[in-house]
Amino acid sequence: MAAIVTTIEIGRGAEEVFAYATDPTRFSEWQQGVTGGHMEADDTPAVGTRCHTTRRIGGSERASVSEVTHIDPPKTWGVRGIDGPIRALVELTVHPLTADRSRLTISVDFTGHGIGRLLVPLIVRREAAKEMPANVATLKRQLEKQS
Repeated sequence: MAAIVTTIEIGRGAEEVFAYATDPTRFSEWQQGVTGGHMEADDTPAVGTRCHTTRRIGGSERASVSEVTHIDPPKTWGVRGIDGPIRALVELTVHPLTADRSRLTISVDFTGHGIGRLLVPLIVRREAAKEMPANVATLKRQLEKQS
């Protein structure tokens, strides 16, 4: 199946959009179900840096780990899940339109392992397709209300 791709224009510069959208400590502000997140290293993320995210799924919190696959601030960022039955592959691109306007595109795909092989096509893709437009709309609102 094809990845789920969502694009939105945001009234902020590329650097600000990129910094916010790739900061796991801010994920809970705009991603449904996320309750926390952090990068394993405190310094600037690089290829191989691990990103820890906690989500509320089915009434309980589940932690997952992703690894940065590429990063080119403020243009592109990618992570891939490395644990659990459902592993996301996320690609993020920020295109500057003007000094204070950007186009953000987020692409999400999933691989299932074990029980995840059943859950990805039956539930996960459908839920992600519903959540992604709402998530990026929330991200836009959060960024544009900041002064």
